[in-house]
Amino acid sequence: MSTWQYYYRRMPQLQQEIYHRLLVGLKELAPSIHIPKCDGEVLSTLFFQLRLDHPEIFWAVGYSCRSYVGSESWEFIPDYMFRKDKVKEHQKALSARLERLSRPAKDLDEAGKVRYIHDFILENVRYDKLEKPYSHEIIGPMTNGVGVCEGIAKSVKLLCDALDVPCMIPISDRDRANGEKYLHAWNIVQLGGKYYHLDATFDNTLAKKCGFNRYDYYLLNDEKIFRDHRALLYPAPECTDGKRFGYLEQKRSFTKPEDVQKRIDQAIKKKKPDYIFHWRGGYLTRETLMELCTLIEQTAKARDAGVEIRVNWPQSVIYTKFTQTAPMSVQNDDAGEDVQ
Repeated sequence: MSTWQYYYRRMPQLQQEIYHRLLVGLKELAPSIHIPKCDGEVLSTLFFQLRLDHPEIFWAVGYSCRSYVGSESWEFIPDYMFRKDKVKEHQKALSARLERLSRPAKDLDEAGKVRYIHDFILENVRYDKLEKPYSHEIIGPMTNGVGVCEGIAKSVKLLCDALDVPCMIPISDRDRANGEKYLHAWNIVQLGGKYYHLDATFDNTLAKKCGFNRYDYYLLNDEKIFRDHRALLYPAPECTDGKRFGYLEQKRSFTKPEDVQKRIDQAIKKKKPDYIFHWRGGYLTRETLMELCTLIEQTAKARDAGVEIRVNWPQSVIYTKFTQTAPMSVQNDDAGEDVQ
């Protein structure tokens, strides 16, 4: 198991020394750790980023510091979520589960491993808004099947580390002017030397609404992810390639209305309950959407079917559900409303 320590690699030497001391001490569950003095805000950021680099350290959730007159060091006192024996118990259970989950994907290529991890989260984890400490750590999604965006992103990284896929956790800032309370976390993975955004939390929210796996936020570039994600709190790798987007690789991304009509007709003819696709034939304006909706409705009527349509506007993804008699309806498919 290898860990891509993205944040560590960007730190100056003194911060790297503090990071290393904390990492060793936290893994040993030391009651206190002596570190060189540094700015308090720097230490807070360092501790947060260390836990993004190492999601396996799920038991360290806070800290306090003591200093002594004339001393050049601080006594860093971790706040552990569990007693030492309970941590060991959780570690043993997590290690066994990680081994079981990793085994089927060991021989897949990089892209196959990422798809496997993404789909595991969608099929086995439920987004949980409740303020439970474990929801923000890997033990939430990995052992309890629940988690918020932070816990889900950490679980994706843990699985990527186990399968040797370079992965980091970017954090977007809150909209302070509008009083937003929460940050948001997702992942950036490296495939073939290029970087891609993967937001399993957003896809999880959408999947639970429609009943099957969604790939609206699967291997996006910067231009697409920041259509509905806020600016980053810390720098992250640039994601410039848009050619591995989920629906593009699944051949569900269209530029011509006639291609949409053909696929919708095929889906209804084969008695499929729904069909989802991505529109990349220019901006998905309201006019373009209504033209597509009219085309979809006419195609469904020709097959004696009704249709419900949901639209993920920022990502230009359209989900169609076929009905027996209901008239056409169009709704927003909002993935962002449920994230922490």
